Amino acid sequence: MRFLSLQSHVAYGYVGNRAATFPLQRLGHEVWAVNTVEFSNHTGYGAWRGRTAPADQVAEIVQGIEALGLLPRCDALLTGYVGDAALADVVLDTARRVRAANPKAIWCCDPVLGDIDTGIYVKPGIDAFFRERALPAADLVTPNHFELEHLTGRTVSTMSEALAAARSLLAPNLRGGPGATGPKLALITSLRRKDGPADQIEMVAVGPDAAWRITTPLIGFEIAPNGTGDAVAALFTAHWLTGGDVADALGQAASSIFAVLQVTHELGERELQLVAGQDRLVSPPRRFIAERL
Repeated sequence: MRFLSLQSHVAYGYVGNRAATFPLQRLGHEVWAVNTVEFSNHTGYGAWRGRTAPADQVAEIVQGIEALGLLPRCDALLTGYVGDAALADVVLDTARRVRAANPKAIWCCDPVLGDIDTGIYVKPGIDAFFRERALPAADLVTPNHFELEHLTGRTVSTMSEALAAARSLLAPNLRGGPGATGPKLALITSLRRKDGPADQIEMVAVGPDAAWRITTPLIGFEIAPNGTGDAVAALFTAHWLTGGDVADALGQAASSIFAVLQVTHELGERELQLVAGQDRLVSPPRRFIAERL
């Protein structure tokens, strides 16, 4: 398949396009990566160099891909970190262009806002963009636990609260106005609920009428690697598009990311070891099966 991916880029480490592109390529897919920022490293280090890509530059790159006649061959649009409001408009315009060229293409929107450890790390107004404009137009949304709470204004401490919050992101409960259909599916890429096992972490895929959960052991990192959500969103989207089965896609994505995290922990690294763990990513030694809730 072919993916158009508008996400951040770092020279060192694996987040955004760096976390999504190689896993997709290793699975045999093509990726047209358009970088929304060019940083030396991810912001979790507290210091970095580089800058957000100008919105007109990103738009021109997308238009160049369109001019080659490639958008009708695009199977999915992946979007993640949005640096500023001007880029937000480019993201929406890109989704419109892709869908006009190929109505069957899906948009996976990862509403990157922050996480439990750091809080919000995007500019003011980006959360409103995702909540009011991007999510209503997307097909698949992939918030983490923190982002799910922030986007819905709900506290998520139990599985029932998680399911209710995720379903509030789906149609017809979106605030997108007339014509907004809303996502078909929400994937909570990390869930740590108070009524769940302390030594495990969950991912939950939620549709309008069904939900699936998968649980993996929580690996004891001193500093958890960034970029796992970016990789999971890409992996899940690819497997979902390939097979059309939510439970199977969830199982494959969870098994692959757990295998990579194991390698990362074994090597004592802070960054996801996607290259060192590439064979395990494709053929995870331990398989996890999704459970229908």
